[in-house]
Amino acid sequence: TIREPGMLPITITPEDDASLCPVREVLATVSGKWQSLILLCLEDGALRFSVIKRTIGDISQRVLTENLRSLERDGYLTRHVNPGPPVAVSYKLTPLGQSLVEIYKPLVIWAAGHIGEVKRAREVYDTRTD
Repeated sequence: TIREPGMLPITITPEDDASLCPVREVLATVSGKWQSLILLCLEDGALRFSVIKRTIGDISQRVLTENLRSLERDGYLTRHVNPGPPVAVSYKLTPLGQSLVEIYKPLVIWAAGHIGEVKRAREVYDTRTD
């Protein structure tokens, strides 16, 4: 791929293999709503599955399970099973996951500070008649 100097490495040509793009590879598994929220939930330490689900609130058990597996597969968190009784499964960020959460924090702060502007922009857009 040919790109301009200083351009972010996000563009591929139709003949390129998208799986060779590191940006696409990473963003595909960490940029979704659920993945981000799960990682942010674990910022302060290990949590059990039920606590993660309760903290996020509007996520189904199946979707949470799928996302936890994906994040574990990519090395962002670890799964620990305490045989009990009762059996308790908890999840904890790895150093890689913690480094990603550090990148998310400014976005969370930005979102909290700019949500009013975003909502106003949506209202303006939704009332347009062009």
